[in-house]
Amino acid sequence: MNETVDELLAGPPAGASEKELVDWISRLEEIKCTAEAVQAEAAVRLEEATRARQAEAGIPARKLGEGVTSQVALARRVSPAKGAILLGLAKILVAEMPHTFALMKAGLFSQWQATILARETACLSMEDRRVIDYQLCAPSPDGEPPAVVTMGLRQLENAAKKLAITLDQESVVNRAANAEKDRRVSVRPAPDTMTWLGALLPVKDGVAVYAALDQAAKAAQAAGDERTRGQVMADTLVDRVTGRDGVDAKPRIEVKIVMTADALAADSDQPAMVESYGPVPAAWARESLADAEVFVRRLFTDPAGQLVAMESRSRKAPEGLAEFIAARDGGICRTNGCDAPIRNVDHVERHADGGTTNAENLIPGLPSETLAA
Repeated sequence: MNETVDELLAGPPAGASEKELVDWISRLEEIKCTAEAVQAEAAVRLEEATRARQAEAGIPARKLGEGVTSQVALARRVSPAKGAILLGLAKILVAEMPHTFALMKAGLFSQWQATILARETACLSMEDRRVIDYQLCAPSPDGEPPAVVTMGLRQLENAAKKLAITLDQESVVNRAANAEKDRRVSVRPAPDTMTWLGALLPVKDGVAVYAALDQAAKAAQAAGDERTRGQVMADTLVDRVTGRDGVDAKPRIEVKIVMTADALAADSDQPAMVESYGPVPAAWARESLADAEVFVRRLFTDPAGQLVAMESRSRKAPEGLAEFIAARDGGICRTNGCDAPIRNVDHVERHADGGTTNAENLIPGLPSETLAA
């Protein structure tokens, strides 16, 4: 195929053969990899240019480079946290992993493959990281691409781990010990009013939890339970965490569902909002409320009858107003490209500039994004 990039992006011609269509897809994948490499290079140069300009303006050394991650995030339409990760990866690729970066530029290695290598070598010295970069990603003596370009993601991860352990086992062990500090639980939306509940745990704990759920499923099925193994494991997890006694028991944990009065009364089908999830059908929300020990939180008034959407004289949003803002915006940060859970509420027009503390002038975000307000 000799098509230019513009021709490839315009799409395959009518009547293209199956082979031509496969080749078209392959070429576009190469372009994606190359584009990610060029984006990384541009991000590094952006930081260099920004730091140079700021230094010339007399900005303190500790503040040089401020704002670059936000610019990268906006340009790539991702959250500020993701922007920081992408900038960090870009600097590693350009400065420390030249062979990996070269594979990306050649269209043979994706950003995610490069991320795996950068992650698995993060605990090593720069010298050891470069050894792995060379051993895995350097071309063969005859100029052929390395075997790594045909590896699956798990194979790639394992290859990097083995080399890292061989080069510096102590650092890998220390990293594993420190990783336990990052244990956490997360939840994210799944299709059809379902959620993915995840837990990052030490290996021994994660395996123990899974084994306990698996054992419960086997016991239930041996006793004639008609649920599938996966269903029993999921139900057992909910039972043991929430204290619910069986799938038919009513949950006692508070789940915030925001819906209009008309939707609650079945006079409207306007979607409801579930905090930490997103929009759900009104009928589903009504059914869930009917199936629970209902605790109706008055969202628009506090227990004393004051309007939560009132204006406050203080800079910090009162707890009720902050909760109103969080519910109004679905519990999600409103910064462009960011979909992280709300961690902070602050002003659109700065309080110092006369901005008022009310619902119209408050937005949710992350502390680093609303700090300037």
